[in-house]
Amino acid sequence: MKGVSTPPPASTPVPRRDAETTKSAILRAARYLLARHAHTDITLKDVAERAGVSPPLILKYFGNKNTLFAGVMSFDDDAQALFDAPLDRLGAHMVRHILSSQGERGVDPLLRIAFAPLHGETGEVLRVNFRAQVVDRLAGRLTGPDTALRAELAVGTLVGLGVMYGIARGPRVRTAEVEDVVTRYAPVVQAHLTP
Repeated sequence: MKGVSTPPPASTPVPRRDAETTKSAILRAARYLLARHAHTDITLKDVAERAGVSPPLILKYFGNKNTLFAGVMSFDDDAQALFDAPLDRLGAHMVRHILSSQGERGVDPLLRIAFAPLHGETGEVLRVNFRAQVVDRLAGRLTGPDTALRAELAVGTLVGLGVMYGIARGPRVRTAEVEDVVTRYAPVVQAHLTP
């Protein structure tokens, strides 16, 4: 696939990683690719090259492509980090998390949902997981009227920021200081969380 980095040449010693670090690298690579390509177009070789491992190592840890992508299609760990703040400061935390995830790690905890239509039947798994693990989980933290609607609006606002940063690559959003964007954007998100 175009744009996928290749592993170092065989003559370059590759640092040893423990199993958990290797699994994390594989999952990050698969998430990165899933947010940019249709599930059916991604091969284990693509994931391996992106993660800097061999395809047989992916099989060792995950068994097959479907098992690997079942993990990638879960939002559980991402939602845990995204919602790891008190409700009265959650909007700022979530905006900061979206920006730092994109800027520092090149991944967005939510953005792969935007590509669900590319993934055919697998896209429905992505949508179901997204609704249950992100939107419904957030709604469960909210109080007052219309918690489900407010959760959808808050998450939609965050996905929009992710799209502007990661897909549209808005030059001003990408070069602005994170805290400046948090100051401007978090109140919009927080208004849905604690109206």
